[in-house]
Amino acid sequence: MASTKKNIRELTLEQIIAIMEAAGEKKFRAKQVYEWIWKKGAHSFDDMKNISKKVIDLLDTEFFIDNIKISDQQKSNDETIKCAFTSFDNHITEGVLIPTTSRITACISSQVGCSLACKFCATGRLKLMRNLTAGEIYDQVLLLTRLSHEHYDQALSNIVFMGMGEPLLNYKNMLAGIEKITSEEGLGISPKRITVSTAGIAKMIKKMGDDEVKFNLALSLHAANDKKRSEIMEINDSNNLDALAESLIYFHQKTGSRITFEYIIFKDFNDTLADARELADFCKNVPVKINIIEYNPIDQGEFQQADKNKVDAFAEFLESLNLVVNVRRSRGKDIDAACGQLANKNGSIALKERVLK
Repeated sequence: MASTKKNIRELTLEQIIAIMEAAGEKKFRAKQVYEWIWKKGAHSFDDMKNISKKVIDLLDTEFFIDNIKISDQQKSNDETIKCAFTSFDNHITEGVLIPTTSRITACISSQVGCSLACKFCATGRLKLMRNLTAGEIYDQVLLLTRLSHEHYDQALSNIVFMGMGEPLLNYKNMLAGIEKITSEEGLGISPKRITVSTAGIAKMIKKMGDDEVKFNLALSLHAANDKKRSEIMEINDSNNLDALAESLIYFHQKTGSRITFEYIIFKDFNDTLADARELADFCKNVPVKINIIEYNPIDQGEFQQADKNKVDAFAEFLESLNLVVNVRRSRGKDIDAACGQLANKNGSIALKERVLK
């Protein structure tokens, strides 16, 4: 049983070398095993074709690989693909592959479920089951890369941690997963192509600054005054806008990176020019770009999509102040793959309902 074995992807190369040498094997054998795990993405020891049966048996007796697999997928009318990933212990997470004319983006998860309960997000209604491991984070990118080649004949151009969960509440595994995604011993993807999105945990944003991370940071802002933000995001009660501003300034000083503000625009809630002025004022703290995101309704949700003319006026006002603004039209809505809709709701797998609800 996997529960009696150790997860081999939690071992360093040096630890695997020690295990091989203790078994009377050469050092290079450990490097081959490590390459199979991370460079080639082996999901079974039997996949390691140039490894002897003796070593395979040793590995299979002592270890398991915490691999995930695609257990369901749906393709949207706009070619977006949503995947259900099943873990070795039968938990379900979701990821999305988003093609546009200029890029292929993989949206991946960091946790099974979420603990933050943001009012506009379907994922926030799920119970947090556990953190994803570094290997499971890596696997999502590996599997979506393969899917991108299969469906679009292209490699991934971008990776965003905007799926299920709060990445900064799984900080250690997130960093370890990104290290394997970006390193030459792994997938070799540039960290500048990776964006980690957070609901806003000030001390962990500072921690990223101290660690001088090379990937991009996005803050899910959605309102630039504390009263409104706390109304839709409980995390704001303990991480208010002043605390976030301080942490963002610190992060920028440490990394030199421009930050992305994500702003989901809701009808009659945060869509006025007064709201835009508050957002513009908050943008004075650090260099930013702003993604205004079309709201995607969820079941029993209390919000509605803002009127197009108000969205356009909102964006134009910000642009008049020389701010960098993009209006993001949602993709994959017909399969519940759009921003805020990942809730393991759709599809044919009954396990989804059992595990996460």
